[in-house]
Amino acid sequence: MPQQVCTTATLQCTFGVAPSVFNATPRPILTSQMVAGVITDHIPITNVPPFGVCSSPSNPSVAAATAAALGVLTPMPCVPVLPAPWAPGVPTVLIANTPALDNNCKLMCAWGGVISITFPGQVTHEIP
Repeated sequence: MPQQVCTTATLQCTFGVAPSVFNATPRPILTSQMVAGVITDHIPITNVPPFGVCSSPSNPSVAAATAAALGVLTPMPCVPVLPAPWAPGVPTVLIANTPALDNNCKLMCAWGGVISITFPGQVTHEIP
């Protein structure tokens, strides 16, 4: 069963070398006592921090560095370019009139990377 994504969720890009930590846009809706994510939480740096270095040949900085290294793939710092929201979202669960973000959603980077949620940030709290 899919889980709601919240601030502190772990993200991974197919062309990035390091995981990143999701940061939902502040709103009064919480899950596991953290801000709940929605599909429009896709702003680079703010919601989706970089993934270390990028190895996508579609990334202009990687292409330039690779050309300068005579064709040897040269990863460069990751700066995600995220033109569209997370997909598909959960249209039956609206948070502030926007579909909720669950751990089955993906985010496409303009440089060809696919960003997925490896840990949704939700934890179970035991009530004593």
